[in-house]
Amino acid sequence: MKLPDKGVLLRIFIGEQDKYEGKPLFEQIVIKAREMNFAGATVLRGIMGYGATSRIHTAKLLVLSEDLPVVIEIIDTKEKIDTILPFLDEVVTEGLITLEKVNIITYRHSNKDNRDY
Repeated sequence: MKLPDKGVLLRIFIGEQDKYEGKPLFEQIVIKAREMNFAGATVLRGIMGYGATSRIHTAKLLVLSEDLPVVIEIIDTKEKIDTILPFLDEVVTEGLITLEKVNIITYRHSNKDNRDY
């Protein structure tokens, strides 16, 4: 897949325990992005953070949180990103969604390993 020089970074900030249809929300978002043929998606698990409630979530040993922050990042064209926004509006009931312009320098892959996880 060839991406243009300019793109959009979609970031979705949610909690690790957030669910959609009984499954982890972050998984459902990545699956949907793949179904919609996005260039890629990455899920990042935070070690500490807080959101609108100001409740701190942390991975410290003595204060083990069961709901750490999670960020899903997806980069593609603005037109493509716009197609997933209605789905996100439906499934993200708590959290934050942001968009920012990005300059795409390189997007490459090799066909050596095409595993599904």
